[in-house]
Formats: sequence, C-alpha cells, structure tokens
Amino acid sequence: MARSSADRLSRWQPSTTGDGSPFDLAACPPGERPFSGGDKAQDRAAVEALAVELDQLQDLFWADRRYKLLVILQGTDTAGKDGTLRGVFGRMSALGVRTIGWKAPTEAERAHDFLWRIHQQVPAAGEIMVHNRSHYEDVLVPVVNGWIDATTTRQRYEQINAFERLLSQSGTVIMKFMLHISFDEQRQRLQERVDDPAKHWKFSMGDLEVRRQWQPYQQAYAALLGATSTPWAPWTVVPADSKTHRNLMIATLLREKFQSLQLRYPPSDPALNGLKIK
Repeated sequence: MARSSADRLSRWQPSTTGDGSPFDLAACPPGERPFSGGDKAQDRAAVEALAVELDQLQDLFWADRRYKLLVILQGTDTAGKDGTLRGVFGRMSALGVRTIGWKAPTEAERAHDFLWRIHQQVPAAGEIMVHNRSHYEDVLVPVVNGWIDATTTRQRYEQINAFERLLSQSGTVIMKFMLHISFDEQRQRLQERVDDPAKHWKFSMGDLEVRRQWQPYQQAYAALLGATSTPWAPWTVVPADSKTHRNLMIATLLREKFQSLQLRYPPSDPALNGLKIK
C-alpha cells in the first residue's frame, strides 16, 4: 500500500504544538528520498507531470481569488533555492506568480524594523509569491555572527510568528521549506561553481567563510525550526541532496495544498447564457 504524504512527512515536519525546543536536524538525513518512487527517471517524469498540473492549478487559484499563497524557500548556500524555482514553478504562468530574492538589507531597510521590507512583498489576492531566502535570515546571520543576543533572538521568533499569523488570518496560505543538504554535497556544488566558468558568477569568496560556520548555522536552523513552526505556518524540512527528489517533494506538497483549498471558478455572468459571437 502506498504511503500517504502525512506518513512520509512525519519525520520532516517540526512539531507545531511543542515547547519550541530545537528541531533535531541530525535525525533528517539530507540524502534520504521519502517521496521517491525508487527510480530516478520515473521521479523526473513525475516532476514534469506535476509542473504541468501546477500550472493548471495556479490558473484556478488566480481565478478563485479567495486565497494568497506565500512560499518560503530557505537553505544554506547551494541548497537549491534557484533550482526549485526553475523546476517547480518554472512552468507556471507569470500572470499570478511573483518571486523575490532577499539579500542583505539596505541602509533604508535597516532604518525600519526587520519585517518592514518583507511586509511590502507578500502576495495579493489570487497571487503566489515565492521568497528565495526570507525574513528568517534575520534569525540566522545575526545569530551566527553574534550581532544579536538570545533575548533579541527570542523576540524575533515571537515577532515572526505574530507576523505570519496576521498574514494567515488575512487569507494567506504559508508554506515554508527548509532545503536540507549535507556538508559534503555543499562542497561538491561549490566546487562545480569554481570549476565551471559559466557558474563563476554564482560563487563568492564569502561563501567559504560561511561554509566554515556550517555547524553554527545548523544550530541556528534547528532553533528557528523549533521556535517558528506553527499551525498557521508550519515548516517542512526537505532532504535536498537529490535535486530531483527536492523538486518532487515540494511539487507534490504544493499540489496537495491546492487540492485541499477546494478551489473553484467564480460564478459565470448570466449574460453569457446562449450568447453567440458574430
């Protein structure tokens, strides 16, 4: 009997009712493939089929206009955020899908609270918004570098939860994916960027400094996953050493989310009944 997504996800979703203690990332091997059928070619074909289906569902989502969808892709360097955008969202019409890649805040953005710039880039009715990195950078980079203390970090967790609850209560469906790769897989992907001149633009010497902070970042991720996975905005950890599996898992969960919303087209204009175009 095929396992349900709920069964497959049991190890990969932090509790939304716990005490906020750090999530055990070590119990989630990045090389596992819980959504794989066991054959890579079949998995690739499934991703292609899902991409077509998601494009159709996105049209219905846009027409329905009862919801907004915010998808957050978070992960270390080379975790596959750009690849997910191409593989999962690349077929969707630009009609109702927007993406934004968050970088270090500008001077003007730093003059406001850390969520100010985020709130300006959330989805409108019927729209899908994908954040490549997100406000969670503000409980990662400053924590690892010691720029904020534990009290401020806890305050930011609380502020993030309240912010996401506001969005949820205003009709925004929130899906948060932490793309989880291994230390060795990151090494291989960084080396590919060094070895391939066409990928040099993706590489920064600063990536090596961040890589040396691997363990503190893993700890920071574990802490935020435990503190900010809520009933209204749950986290899903995606084992992402396999690019195909990463896309398969996220696309499958997106399809299931769309289906759970019971989307419908708006009522037709009665004036269309029997109308003949001359």
